[in-house]
Amino acid sequence: MASSAILRVLCAVIVCIMVIAPYTEAAINCGMVSQHLAPCIGFLENGQGPTAACCTGVRALKTEATTTQDKRTACRCMKSAATAFPGINQKNVAALPNKCGVSIPGAVGPQTDCSQVQ
Repeated sequence: MASSAILRVLCAVIVCIMVIAPYTEAAINCGMVSQHLAPCIGFLENGQGPTAACCTGVRALKTEATTTQDKRTACRCMKSAATAFPGINQKNVAALPNKCGVSIPGAVGPQTDCSQVQ
């Protein structure tokens, strides 16, 4: 089970790196996004938690994604990762920031237009 989760995170990181290559001007990258959100996989799939490590990652991501470009990059990375993880429950995705005490403008989901993220 643990090796399966590690493999999924690794796949998500690879997908994110391929997707984000054209957006190199951003200070944040998909590897960072995946690293911050990897502890959240359990919550995103089944709603258990979120763990302290997950919320620490969510807060760190919020702190690091300060510019519009960073936020758009993080959005694209999260969308790509969500596609790589078919077991992710979108209700849990929407609930995660609030569960961790982080405020973000809108939720990131499959239909999110990351070019509109401010």
